[in-house]
Amino acid sequence: MSDHPSQADHDSRPPDHRDDVVLTEVRDEHVLVITLNRPAAKNAVTSAVAAGVAAALDRLDGDDALRVGVLTGAGGTFCAGMDLKGFLAGDVPFLEGRGFGGLVEAPPRTPLIAAVEGWALAGGLEMVLACDLVVAAETARFGVPEVRRGLVAAAGAAMLLPQRIPRTLALEMLLTGEPVEARRAADLGLVNRLTGEGGALEGALALAQTVAANGPLAVAVTKQVALAAPDWPAQVAWRRQAELVDPVFGSADAVEGATAFAEKRPPRWQGR
Repeated sequence: MSDHPSQADHDSRPPDHRDDVVLTEVRDEHVLVITLNRPAAKNAVTSAVAAGVAAALDRLDGDDALRVGVLTGAGGTFCAGMDLKGFLAGDVPFLEGRGFGGLVEAPPRTPLIAAVEGWALAGGLEMVLACDLVVAAETARFGVPEVRRGLVAAAGAAMLLPQRIPRTLALEMLLTGEPVEARRAADLGLVNRLTGEGGALEGALALAQTVAANGPLAVAVTKQVALAAPDWPAQVAWRRQAELVDPVFGSADAVEGATAFAEKRPPRWQGR
């Protein structure tokens, strides 16, 4: 469900409970919105949140009708990171093999877009870094304050932030712990699109619909190549790409895409 609990999922699945810490809702048939739902705690992540996110991502990757995911937070905040009170009480928001929040070590195969309002701090920023695209309200702020608490941003930011923005600027964020505003984050390349306050989800949905309109097999393999290619040795890169890409060019969707273009009509994708 979304933050409107009276509405059932568009795919007629049983409605989620009002007190669920992670809500899901299918939008426009092909987009799964995943909402962190602890607004009173600024959507701080607990083990229950991590499990809920992991389950939602399993659903996203396991349902052929779902082509894009959108991750957001309820109550005007994306995520303030780990729930420190819960952590001190023994609650650990990490899942084996999936990392913090059930996401950062094992992002979904399906494209995932972060829709950020308010703060994305510490683990919250690290969940943003696990997403493929980012839409943020102009009033959003991003930060990794771990060093201010004598900690290291070990849920992904220390490794991934220097890959997403210039290294010296990533180090500034990591070593000072000072946050950056959304417009600055966009200038650095961390944010794809900016919206007015309160508009991040709708902006992310518009971007998701653009992605979802494309061939799902082609989108999935394109993401796979783009993320894997930097680790491929030069002497095998083209071969590895061909291994992934050749089946796409021989697929029913490739034929449908060309046919639809020639017939000047929207394509009817089969995902095969």
